[in-house]
Amino acid sequence: MTGTSRRGRSPEGRAEVRRELVAAAIRLFRDRGYEETTVDDIAAAAGVGRRTFFRYFPSKEDAISPDHEVGLARVAEVFATAHPAEPTAALVVRAGETVFDLYADDPQLSVQRFRLTHEVPALRDRESARVDHYRRLFTRRLRERFAGEPDGDLRAAVTGAAVVAAHNLALRAWLAAGGRPDDLESWREQFRKVVDMLPREPSLHDVAERLEAAVARLERRA
Repeated sequence: MTGTSRRGRSPEGRAEVRRELVAAAIRLFRDRGYEETTVDDIAAAAGVGRRTFFRYFPSKEDAISPDHEVGLARVAEVFATAHPAEPTAALVVRAGETVFDLYADDPQLSVQRFRLTHEVPALRDRESARVDHYRRLFTRRLRERFAGEPDGDLRAAVTGAAVVAAHNLALRAWLAAGGRPDDLESWREQFRKVVDMLPREPSLHDVAERLEAAVARLERRA
């Protein structure tokens, strides 16, 4: 336990302990079954104590889920640092691809997680709920970006849903096919096709008309 405590003091050491807990959870879920495996079983298999397990994960289900908090934070960061003039289509694709990177960091582990999640209904339902967190985040950030535009809320909802659905489709297909790194770019390209299906950006003509209408309203009030 002392060695584990020392490892947990550095970012690299914590990442190693986390990986060992995830690997132990996947192995036990497959060998014993999800319902039959406890947190204590996972901790013991990874050579750590129960308290150490809960420093990394709030539940046994979380031990095999991708780090969605990191994924959501990456998406939020892309929106927060984007230039206001960046085309929306380019922005949402760039944000979505950061989540691909989350899975591509360890393709073999991602494939194991994917297969196990689809075999256990409780895990499948949990993962579906997590996916909805991405849709809500995209929609919220886009609503902020489209604030004041005609049908801005509708456009945000449609764009957010489309981007997350396309991303999910491409990512799951890559994982189902074995998650080979050499194939990842082709599935990224599949995801990028969503650009042609998104609501169009307002043209310069549309923007000019809106500005003229706004000026006319101000002049009438004056």
